Parts: sequence; C-alpha cells; structure tokens
Amino acid sequence: MPHATTHVVTPDMPPPRRFTEPDAAVAHLAELYRTATTFLAEGFERCMREGHPGHRYRAFYPEIRLTTTSFAEVDSRLSFGHVAAPGTYAATITCPELFANYLRQQLDLLIRNHGAPVEIAPSSTPIPVHFAVADRPGLSVPQEGAARFPLRDVFDVPDLTTTNDDIVNGVAGSGPGGELPLAPFTAQRVDYSLARLRHYTATDPGHFQNHVLFTNYQFYVAEFEAVARAKLADPDSGYTSFVATGDVEITEPDAPLPPPAKLPQMPSYHLKRPDGQGVSLVNIGVGPSNAKTATDHIAVLRPHAWIMVGHCAGLRNSQSLGDFVLAHAYLREDRVLDDDLPVWVPIPALAEIQIALERAVAEETALEGYDVKRIMRTGTVASVDNRNWELREHTGPVQRLSQSRAIALDMESATIAANGFRFRVPYGTLLCVSDKPLQGELKLPGMASEFYTTQVARHLAIGVRAMELIAAMPLERIHSRKLRSFDETAFL
Repeated sequence: MPHATTHVVTPDMPPPRRFTEPDAAVAHLAELYRTATTFLAEGFERCMREGHPGHRYRAFYPEIRLTTTSFAEVDSRLSFGHVAAPGTYAATITCPELFANYLRQQLDLLIRNHGAPVEIAPSSTPIPVHFAVADRPGLSVPQEGAARFPLRDVFDVPDLTTTNDDIVNGVAGSGPGGELPLAPFTAQRVDYSLARLRHYTATDPGHFQNHVLFTNYQFYVAEFEAVARAKLADPDSGYTSFVATGDVEITEPDAPLPPPAKLPQMPSYHLKRPDGQGVSLVNIGVGPSNAKTATDHIAVLRPHAWIMVGHCAGLRNSQSLGDFVLAHAYLREDRVLDDDLPVWVPIPALAEIQIALERAVAEETALEGYDVKRIMRTGTVASVDNRNWELREHTGPVQRLSQSRAIALDMESATIAANGFRFRVPYGTLLCVSDKPLQGELKLPGMASEFYTTQVARHLAIGVRAMELIAAMPLERIHSRKLRSFDETAFL
C-alpha cells in the first residue's frame, strides 16, 4: 500500500541574518547550502538502503534579499551592482562555494552602493534531490521506477515549470511577496545547467574559466593543448594547470594526457589561472542547435566574454583560403533563438571585443594598420541552419547574402553572439575562411589538410591572445551598458 507522506521533515536552520560584509555573507550562504544538501543526501542514502521513510524530506535553497527605500543615485558608470528603484529584491542561490568570487564581488557592490545590509535565509524554493546529490561520490538518483518507492513521494524533483529564462528574457514578474529579481538566474535554473554541462562537456563546471572560446572543429583542440603546454612551461605566464575532457588535470608541460575512452558531445578544455581568469575551449561541433545548447548552460557561470573561433565559407572573390573574418554584424538565419530573441533585435558589435581581436591578429601576424587588411576582412557574418545550403536553389539565398553585405557564412556565430546578447555576456567572432563555395573552391580533403596544418595554430593563438587582452581590461569596461536593458538585475 502507498505510504502517506503528508508529514514533511526539514533540517534545523538558523533565523534570517543581515550582513554588511561580503565574505561573511558568502560564508553563511555556503553554510546554509551545505546543511540543506547534506540533509537531503543523508536522507536519500537512508531511503535507498531502508526504503520509504513514511514522510517527505525537504530542504530549501538559501536566498539573498535586499530592501532599499531610497532613490539615491549610484555611480552611473557602472552597469551592475545596484537596483533601479526602491523595493525588495531577492535571488535564490546554489553552489555558493563554486560562485564565491562572483557572489563576493556582486554583494560588495550592492552593499556599498545602497548603504544597506543584505539578508540571508532559507528561501521557499525546495532543492531537488537530483541536484543535492550531484557532487557526492557514490550517490546517483535512479530513474523513475527503479527505486522501491516513487521518488517524488519522498523528495522534491526538478520542476521545469519554474526552471526557465524569464528573467533574462525580460518577462519575469514579481515573486509571491512582491520581491523583484536580484540575479539573472534562479538557483534551479543554475543547477539545471550545471548538470547539463557535466553531461555535455565531461568536465566539472568548476574548471571553466572566465573567458570561453568556441570552435566547430576538433583540430583546434590539439593546438589548444600545445598552447597550454607552452604556457605551463613559462613561469611568468600566470597559468597553473590544463584540464582535458574527463577532468584530467596536468600542471607540468610534459605531463601525459591519456585520451578519453569516449568523447562527449561537446568536449571542453581549460587553461587555468588561480583567479579563474584563464581560457576555456569548447568544441561545440557543427550547427546552431549545439551553439545554443552550449551557451544556454555556460551562461550561468557568468563568464566575462565568449568568442567564436571557427571555420566559415568566404563569400567574396577578394578573400583567400586562410583569411580571417572579424564579424561586425550578423545575418540570423539559424532560427534556434527566434522565440527568445526576435530577429528584429540588433546584435551589435562590441568595441572592446573587436579591438582585442584586431590587436591579437596584428600581434600574431606581425602586421599593422592597413596591412592587416591583407589577411582580415571586417563585415557581416551570416549563420544558417542548413549545412548543405549550396545544394538548394541559389537565387534567393545568394541575393539575401549580397543584400546583407555578408562576407562569410557559418552555422554557429550568430547563435553564439545572439545568446551572448540575451545573457549579457560580451561576445565576438573571428572566423577563418576554409572554402569559397560561390567561387567553386570547395572544402576537399587535400585542400583541407594543407589549410588545417598552416592556419589552425595561428587562429587559435589569436583567440587565446585576444582573451588575455580582454582579461587585462577593467571589469566595468567589459560589462558596459550596451548589453543592459531598461530594468536590469543588480547582479551581473
């Protein structure tokens, strides 16, 4: 017979506390989260061993609240770190230790800008058991029906009706108490993406760095490893380790890296600095769906920039194989983001990213000024959702490409840029021309081999160098108002 589960058991939690010191606030968040998840994990392990307990286990995410009654102006140069108007603002938090640096930075600005404490307490949002045991060795949630009792009778499980992008899409309402969003993502949304990242990239989200390169070819991975080993050999580089798929981490330049038994869908690799200011590379493969999937989930890590460094079709006679394309506009025919970000929304080029990419090209090629135009064109990049677009009737597509002034075509760049715009993550695109289908230069095996051996290393080095230039910029310069809407969350 089914067990009655009307009785709910929760952990003993302290009353709400107020903080004016960010370090203490983050430490308390971590304590609340650790207490809640340990309670759920121990209850889950007990249930797997002993069966239905006759009651429900429930624990809640910690929450940050800020209440301000003043319209006092703050430093208008900052695009984040403050709320727009008096009121109460709240955010549920997961994995405070993973996000400790981010939380300290955001709370410090919030407290200083408003001269008010933040309140930290358990929220009213239950933690799904799947997320509570995600990092616990030896514990995994069985599929529905595999346990001796229905899991949902005892524990809270992920609820997709409340796991969404309403805040970043600008359609979120106020909470049950009238509170407004304080952060761009809820705890459930973050936990969902952390789980997806582990699945798709086969590395722990904690390895991801603040600067992310996306590529659409596995050839770039070998070059990234070569760059990483060279950086590790240089004691002045500031890099301390390199992590490959499967969480294999090396700290010495000549340390072996065994190949993974099986590559995940989107292999990721991380050239790390102790402060997280290193570079991650994700091979998203081909297509806008993969590009959206990767950026949907990496966005919750709040990176400082992401850049696409892949291959593209050159569309102009004046281009040569191996030339670079610096995107300053996007023709969006990828379609995967149309429901979240209408195609009439402009996706602007960001000056800081553009300057870093152009400077990196100049440094790596030893060309300056007007001579850079010998190997790099700036213009519109078109992204489509049909890899074999050349096989369809040409008149319509080619006319649109010409009218848009497109100089290159791929399947990922516009998606990555558009999702960067949507998630307020600075973005950019530097592509390399690998074929010219309109001029009859197709990507054939012999041609491709020569191209790959001569151009991939330079292209990857440019991407890494651009990220180093971006990392050296002040945070407020990178995260400018260009990506912020009328009513933004205080957290970046």
